[in-house]
Amino acid sequence: MNFGVVILAAGASQRMGRSKLMLRWRDTTVLGHIRKTWEDLGSRQTCVVHSASDATILSELDRLNHPNGNRIPNPSPEAGMFGSIQCAARWRGWDPDITHWLITLGDQPQIRWDTLKALIEHAYVHPNQICQPALDGRPKHPVFLPAPIFRGLADTDATDFMTCLAAHHDQTALLTASDPGLDFDLDTPADYQEALRRFTDA
Repeated sequence: MNFGVVILAAGASQRMGRSKLMLRWRDTTVLGHIRKTWEDLGSRQTCVVHSASDATILSELDRLNHPNGNRIPNPSPEAGMFGSIQCAARWRGWDPDITHWLITLGDQPQIRWDTLKALIEHAYVHPNQICQPALDGRPKHPVFLPAPIFRGLADTDATDFMTCLAAHHDQTALLTASDPGLDFDLDTPADYQEALRRFTDA
């Protein structure tokens, strides 16, 4: 299994009041941490979906030396998360040897390394199924998709990602997890301070 990673980074972060992905996290930014985590976990190709006009994110990608060839501009970020996922599914720059795609939110730096590693191992065991971590029986992000399902997102009639996943419920293998970071939303300045307190040594 060769997996690629889609980091969703085109959101406006309106409730935070500034870009969530640019917040400091450990020794880098939220975006830098997520990117490095997946590269360290063996991603064959790690791509960032970003607003085509977001100079802040583009500057951060430059600072991180993130290759231009692994940047996916979303011309309509106002369409929301699913629009960014479809941009990634339609993109022609993927390594042809990739067999699975991992879709991760750009604002989940708090998920534990061992949870993500276990999810990869779970996907290896269930290569033809959608794999997600589940907390108290509820599916969470990030999501592993086999190639046929990922590519099908490009032209689906569905209007959101949840509907797409529900349509494949019989092809889903949930990984039971106990990671509290799976159920934490990084939306407001108060959330950020709570995340630093609970999930980092900062």
